[in-house]
Amino acid sequence: MNCYETLFVVKPTLTAEEIEGQIDRVKAIIASEGGELKATDEMGMRRLAYPIEKNERGYYTVVYYTAPAELVGELERQLRYNEEILRFMTVKYTNKKELKVFEKMVEAANKKPAAEKPAAPAEEEAPAAVEESAAPADSEAPVQENAAQEAAPENSEA
Repeated sequence: MNCYETLFVVKPTLTAEEIEGQIDRVKAIIASEGGELKATDEMGMRRLAYPIEKNERGYYTVVYYTAPAELVGELERQLRYNEEILRFMTVKYTNKKELKVFEKMVEAANKKPAAEKPAAPAEEEAPAAVEESAAPADSEAPVQENAAQEAAPENSEA
């Protein structure tokens, strides 16, 4: 059995339940094909380096597992056909130095508290509140400009 790490990015338009469903689907594929899940690191919603399918953000998740080599082909095939997954990448750990790093990453992922997982909809609601409070300030500015323009003609007529 080899050690693997699969990182995948889920579309940001999904709800928190749908994102969890996609993560569970990946875990189920690993379990059904004879793999052993070591750890899952949900990194949360992050900005992408470049837009993918007009998405600026994505929900990043890393899954650490041991599995036979055939599992990786099946997992990647399933991820390729899943329209909700924007990108994915699998890394195989082979030599002793890499395996030590793998074990450290698994330990770090298992130590992360579950409360650290951000809710996807809450992040999108916060900027909307800021935009609403900014709207009245913008509407006051033209009124002041109009008052200044009205005052200007009075001065030029005198």
